[in-house]
Amino acid sequence: MVFQVSKKETVPIEGQKPGTSGLRKKVVVFKEPNYLHNFVQSTFDALPADQVKGATIVVSGDGRYFSEDAIQIIVKMAAANGVRSIWIGENGLLSTPAVSAIIRERIAADGSKASGAFILTASHNPGGPLEDFGIKYNMGNGGPAPESITDKIYANTKTITEYLIAEDLPDVNISVSGVTSFDGPDGKFDIDVFDSADEYVKLMKKIFDFASIRNLLSSPKFTFCYDSLHGVAGAYASRIFVEELGAKESSLINCIPKEDFGGGHPDPNLTYAKELVARMGLGKSPSQDEPPEFGAAADGDADRNMILGKRFFVTPSDSVAIIAANAVQAIPYFSSGLKGVARSMPTSAALDVVAKNLNLKFFEVPTGWKFFGNLMDAGMCSVCGEESFGTGSDHIREKDGIWAVLAWLSIIAYKNKDNDGGKLVTVEDIVLQHWATYGRHYYTRYDYENVDSDAAKNLMAHLVKLQSSLPEVNKMIKETRPEVADVVEADEFEYKDPVDGSISKHQGIRFLFEDGSRLVLRLSGTGSQGATIRVYIEQYENDPLKTGRDSQEALAPLVEVALKLSNMQGFTGRSEPTVIT
Repeated sequence: MVFQVSKKETVPIEGQKPGTSGLRKKVVVFKEPNYLHNFVQSTFDALPADQVKGATIVVSGDGRYFSEDAIQIIVKMAAANGVRSIWIGENGLLSTPAVSAIIRERIAADGSKASGAFILTASHNPGGPLEDFGIKYNMGNGGPAPESITDKIYANTKTITEYLIAEDLPDVNISVSGVTSFDGPDGKFDIDVFDSADEYVKLMKKIFDFASIRNLLSSPKFTFCYDSLHGVAGAYASRIFVEELGAKESSLINCIPKEDFGGGHPDPNLTYAKELVARMGLGKSPSQDEPPEFGAAADGDADRNMILGKRFFVTPSDSVAIIAANAVQAIPYFSSGLKGVARSMPTSAALDVVAKNLNLKFFEVPTGWKFFGNLMDAGMCSVCGEESFGTGSDHIREKDGIWAVLAWLSIIAYKNKDNDGGKLVTVEDIVLQHWATYGRHYYTRYDYENVDSDAAKNLMAHLVKLQSSLPEVNKMIKETRPEVADVVEADEFEYKDPVDGSISKHQGIRFLFEDGSRLVLRLSGTGSQGATIRVYIEQYENDPLKTGRDSQEALAPLVEVALKLSNMQGFTGRSEPTVIT
């Protein structure tokens, strides 16, 4: 058949400003007339013409509710805008890191590669008819669109008057692999549905020593558990951990992707990954069985991860530091050395200490993976991470949850390679050894979700004003907890990108203490409604006799100071955070 292109009138819709990870709203908002259409057309209009006309674009996501409808709409609009080919993972499923890998690695029969991707995900946010949906665009390097593009998208959403769509193009069957071709005004238009896991698995096998990990998983001393929280990681878990690495099928839990994530919250933390936490012996009602030696969880789109040992939680800040400290020895991909390391500003300084000790280039960037991507594209960074359970490397341009799990399994395998039947070197052993070498950064994050937006802005404005008088700040501290050190510097974090020179302002409010402690407060851009205030509290300890304290106990004085300085309850009415990690 030959499809026709229709021009449809529309009007701007307020509030379509992409956040750090695209546009996220409730499903009911995305289902409003022209809501998705406006954003997609605004994106096509923001991209360079050669990345649309005659180009190949990936369209897939985490399979959350409304994804299939969105795929059909985007395919029809892509055809109308002159896109040459659309690549779709089977059942519309591709993890965010897999999309990045597809863009970078997959080559079509004619030798062409994808120029970008629409990723349909709200990441760690809940899914379902009354929950969240999201869409973001990734560029030809596999990473999120830079602010120069997202600013154009937003500007276009405020002036849009029409969108293009091929309404007579039939819906594509995304459940079966194969290529379907159509004729249109600009020539051929192909829809290629392919296996979701193939390209990603090939890439992981280039990076890691699968034989070494397989030997670890076959050891009777080592037990393993992986929880995908009914997210898209389930499309990869059995293939990688069971088929390739020999783990037992029973070691996988919640690994069937569901559009509502089984009614749960697909956020891999101690609050929401309840079943895994209990199985690992950390919950309020821990499993009565002996916990596995290693456990991990993924979020909805499989770019985040949580690492657990038996009755032991590894903070994301420690996780990236430990991976960086062991990467060269344990992971073949890094055998020639690390180009540099980077962390987001709110992430603890554990990685800083590793970088200093190993004489590595180090970068502190704003929250948002695109900042890491710039460094990686310039050959300046190999390993990076965020405290928000995101860890990754320059193999792609997104954080990668399964990569992080394989990195940890590689490190455990390396630490046990000369064990010869001795006691297993466990996750906890590895972390304790790391603290003994580099010191410990006690760290916690308090999230206040769905706060009134005006209240959140007023709180941040209050803190900015407070920063202008450090004597007043320190007086409040001494009145609250006299034992807490003085603040010696306070600012709003600003970043000048060493690659392109761009400047990112207002990236979070910092209070830096004389003893190296930090308080950071910022507004998150990942929610779908209201505002999320995040409070980050950190204290460094390099005395080996003091690195074994309970984290919440060690941080209690700083927590009290943070709540006092921010007047959290006064501004928000909240006496408790929504989540503590």
